[in-house]
Amino acid sequence: MSIAIDTNVLVRILVQDPTAPTQCAAARQLVADATAAGEPLLVSLCALLETEWVLRSRYRVGRKAMVAAFISMLETPGIEFEHDATVEEALYLLDQHPSADFADCLLVARATHLGRSRFVTFDAGASRLPGGEFLQ
Repeated sequence: MSIAIDTNVLVRILVQDPTAPTQCAAARQLVADATAAGEPLLVSLCALLETEWVLRSRYRVGRKAMVAAFISMLETPGIEFEHDATVEEALYLLDQHPSADFADCLLVARATHLGRSRFVTFDAGASRLPGGEFLQ
C-alpha cells in the first residue's frame, strides 16, 4: 500500500473539527492503519503548504501551535514528508526569522536543498531570508 494524503485529510488529522467528526475519526484511523501496516502516509510539500494556510486562515492556529503540529508530524511514524530536510529547514528558518511566513521559508529551504545558492524575489520579506535576494 502506498498512500499520499490530501490537505483536507491532513487538516482533519491535526484539527478536531466539530463540524466533521466522522472525517476526523476516519483520518486518524488512516494514520493508525498505515502505522500498523508499516506503510507511512506521504505528505507532499504542496499539501503541507496548503495545510499551513488552512490552519492559519480557517482555524486561526497561531504560529507556535502550527510549528509544534508540524514537528509532531515529523516525529509520527505513520507520516512521512516528501522531503523531511526541506521541512526541517523551513521550520528552522521560520523560528530564526519571526517576520517571515511559512511559504517563503519553505520556498527558500527547497531551493537550497535543490542546490540553489540564490532565491530571487520581489517579496521584501522573503529577500531577507538566507540566500534571498530582492530583484530590482
